[in-house]
Amino acid sequence: MILLLFIVILMVAGVLAWIVADQSPVLARWISLAALFANLLLTIFIWFNNPVVDSPNPWIAQFSVSWIPSFGISFSLALDGLSLLMLMLTFFLGIFAVLISWKEIQERVGFFHFNLLWVLAGITGVFLTMDLFLFYFFWEVMLIPMYFLIGIWGHENRRYAAYKFFIFTQASGLLMLLAILSLYFIHGGQTGFFTFDYFQLLKTTMDASTARWLMLGFLAAFIVKLPVVPFHTWLPDAHSQAPTAGSLILAGLLLKTGAYGLIRFVIPLFPTAALELAPYAMLLGVIGILYGAILAFAQTDLKRLVAYTSVSHMGFVILGVFAFNELAMQGVVMQMITHGISTGALFILAGALYERIHTRDITSMGGFWAKAPFMGTVGLVFVLASLGLPGLGNFVAEFLTLIGTWQSAPVLTIFATIGIVAATAYSLRIMQKVFLGKAPDKMIPDLSLREKFILVPMIVSIIWLGLFPQPVMNTVKKLIINQISNEQIITSNAVNPDEKINGIK
Repeated sequence: MILLLFIVILMVAGVLAWIVADQSPVLARWISLAALFANLLLTIFIWFNNPVVDSPNPWIAQFSVSWIPSFGISFSLALDGLSLLMLMLTFFLGIFAVLISWKEIQERVGFFHFNLLWVLAGITGVFLTMDLFLFYFFWEVMLIPMYFLIGIWGHENRRYAAYKFFIFTQASGLLMLLAILSLYFIHGGQTGFFTFDYFQLLKTTMDASTARWLMLGFLAAFIVKLPVVPFHTWLPDAHSQAPTAGSLILAGLLLKTGAYGLIRFVIPLFPTAALELAPYAMLLGVIGILYGAILAFAQTDLKRLVAYTSVSHMGFVILGVFAFNELAMQGVVMQMITHGISTGALFILAGALYERIHTRDITSMGGFWAKAPFMGTVGLVFVLASLGLPGLGNFVAEFLTLIGTWQSAPVLTIFATIGIVAATAYSLRIMQKVFLGKAPDKMIPDLSLREKFILVPMIVSIIWLGLFPQPVMNTVKKLIINQISNEQIITSNAVNPDEKINGIK
């Protein structure tokens, strides 16, 4: 029942915060904060008492009750190492999303926290559900509250950004729904048992052409959410117009649902089709790494700059996923976590600067380190994390990914490595334009105690992940071995099992 509790706590707290906000907006904020703290403590407790480390079973906990039995729909939840790490990241960043909006959001406070907690509940459901109908339900639960967060509390072009976000994600999500329904009917036709259960659908057999089409339906939703070039154009607009908490949730969590979908659904459900697609997917990943880095360097809007860095960093995710290699997949999981922390922190800093100087134009900034040294120090840490400095978590993620992909596609790995050099250019440009140079005449307040309470734990986290990444790797090791890196699973349904594609068996 603890798995169901994760979702119920957030949904109930969201409704409660909306109700009490008219009498006490502060109470609405504290309710939201308490719900996320409770969930975070539960995940930490599970992590420290993880029975999977010494067990052959990769699943930590499972919960399933029949929901609509006539259609084979069940309320099925399961937790493994990957889900556990993603939930910890969700509640960790969710707490900071509430704190960073404490002063920024002053209108319709209750409805804001309702939407914030419900988008987090949707994300939690995506990371837990093992019923594909339920998965699609939670996929949509994420969409609508985020649309409101951008459209109501965003900046000057918020409606355009919200519509664009909605259209991209809704259209791609409908393609995934068609693929889910097709898989449902194919499995039912073969077995006489119609179900949306993930574990049952894993056993579905289909010809190569059908598998390709169904995989593309799932892939459409995941690569748009990731996002992969050329399906990324909604992201810079959404990030630049969203409130700070919205940008934090978008960069830190919503993008990760796309990566999670690739690992959890695309590879296990369609191993042969994914194998055939691997060279092209990895090529798109490299294009995204380089294209995102170039576009980031060209931006003058600070939030758009950071948004394009996400496009670049997420290129490493799709590169590593389709490398079919244990080291690369370890790097992907680390990238999901470290990118969420480091890029989320950069958006928090961008929001803090906007609150002080009311502009996102970096050409109007400069010399802020002299006026706000603590902010400059924090900015330096996360800029160095973004460029992959050894000792910080992002370096571990990108290094493992590149080492793993070298075994599958050395030429693409070389080009991906060039992207790290480009990351150095755009990261140092942030420091140069924002914090260095002549100090402004106007006084810039340094970070407040509340902002320090947000950013200092994020600094500790990114350093800890850089120095001690092994606990994270141990948490997902069995999942990667059992579902991703086992060549027998991938090649058993292949048309030509002995065929090698780009060096991948």
